[in-house]
Amino acid sequence: MRMFKMFGLLCLLASGAAVAQAAAPPSTAATPPEAKVSELMSKALKDYPGKEALMITVVYPPGAVDPVHRHNAHAFVYVLEGSIVMGLKGGKEVTLTPGQTFYEGPDDVHTVGRNASNTKPAKFLVLLLKNENEPVLRLVP
Repeated sequence: MRMFKMFGLLCLLASGAAVAQAAAPPSTAATPPEAKVSELMSKALKDYPGKEALMITVVYPPGAVDPVHRHNAHAFVYVLEGSIVMGLKGGKEVTLTPGQTFYEGPDDVHTVGRNASNTKPAKFLVLLLKNENEPVLRLVP
């Protein structure tokens, strides 16, 4: 009887592991690499209560692609290295190289954000003027 209970428990555990494995997300080999975001500074704007300036750098590894999102902020982009492709809902995609800039308004939906290269990284600086305590970005379904 004890052996039967042990066998039943092992079968239950094995079936649970199989279900967990089937529910696991697909291998990350097919998922593009994610951007690395580093905060450089954050500063409350006393002349504009409830607003702050946030300066970040973003590094796109080769092949990196952003999901569709919005910032609910004024976003000023300056490319430092490599080449990036940016696009807003209703607008044309643009390819930017070092020294070029891009702007997103608080109501814009960022539909395209990616590294233009599959072999070289890209790096850019972003200055966000946003509401304090708001996230840097929000995904758009």
